Amino acid sequence: MNGKDLRTTPHRRWNPLLREWVLVSPHRTQRPWLGKVEKVAPSQAMEYDPECYLCPGNVRAEGVRNPAYSETFVFENDYPAMLPNVSYSEMDQEGLIHARVERGICRVVCFSPRHDLTIPRMEQGEVRQVVEVWTEQYRELGELPWVKHVQVFENRGVLMGASNPHPHCQIWANGEVPNIPVREQAAMREFLEANETGPTPMHSLISHNAGWTTSE
Repeated sequence: MNGKDLRTTPHRRWNPLLREWVLVSPHRTQRPWLGKVEKVAPSQAMEYDPECYLCPGNVRAEGVRNPAYSETFVFENDYPAMLPNVSYSEMDQEGLIHARVERGICRVVCFSPRHDLTIPRMEQGEVRQVVEVWTEQYRELGELPWVKHVQVFENRGVLMGASNPHPHCQIWANGEVPNIPVREQAAMREFLEANETGPTPMHSLISHNAGWTTSE
């Protein structure tokens, strides 16, 4: 195979991080499409929306009022996917229903007080401030003795499940490492051990200890 085949010919491609084969059908992009076509979302024209739960000074759904923030703003998620103050417990019903309590912290990061300002449209200094907040949060949460994984992510747009149009992201700190990072960590470690002469082509492994693996 060559580079052209990768763009035109059906093939299985190896995912080195998850260590599994994935079917790729590039020629399918040429088929006619009569299915649903999404309309372009209207631009957020206003800098401040009095009805928005995330804008400065507004009251959120649970009754907490946002401060009149003028830069990147972080707060505990009012509807978190995980809770920090839960006791560990486990159940196993004959191997059919097996569950464990998952402890965690969920936070929301508003990039800017402006309701219409996404990261691609920010000035360089504003973007730097957002990145610095991510770094501070990562370090703060990662230093908690029971936290094993911290993830910063953004669900952008209605189709991705964003519940509010004000530009923001989420930070989750888990008491256990999620499945995909566990597999990726094992794959990177295996590749590194087999190729000790240089960095991996997948990620550069920055540091590793018994509880954490950091890569870029």
